Amino acid sequence: MELEDIYKLYVNDLYRYLFSLSKDHFISEDLVQDVFYRSYLILDDYEIKHIKAWLFKVAYNVFIDYQRKNKKIVVGNEVSENMEGNMGTPEKRVLEKESFMLLLEDLNTLNESEKQAVLLCDLHGFHYQEASDILDVKLNTFKSYLSRGRKRVMKRVKERMGKDDR
Repeated sequence: MELEDIYKLYVNDLYRYLFSLSKDHFISEDLVQDVFYRSYLILDDYEIKHIKAWLFKVAYNVFIDYQRKNKKIVVGNEVSENMEGNMGTPEKRVLEKESFMLLLEDLNTLNESEKQAVLLCDLHGFHYQEASDILDVKLNTFKSYLSRGRKRVMKRVKERMGKDDR
């Protein structure tokens, strides 16, 4: 598969993943470009079987490098208009955007390991083994991060729904 085909296939998934980490549209775009730049340097020399998992691992490492370099995480209030799946009425798009932002707020209450586990499995559909490889942790450790993260997010959602009913 050519890099251009890989780019077309996975650019939106990588963008959403990096946006959920950085909370900034422009930083996410820059990081996506950095992912594909690094991919360009490596893909000619190696044959990679699970390209999506490998790209997400590169994306995670690019984000960590960015975070180390800048020593801060920028929090933004905007969701990209480039995200797919926003077809429908304006009301539906506003509700989806609001729900997505609330979910990001809930995810930001988790520690970094739990947040990554939930993002990779539940939002991006990776199998447990692929996600544990991306994060460089043992499978059982990953499963415990995922379980704790899911429980904490569900608890926050239930608390928020309880407040909305009042």
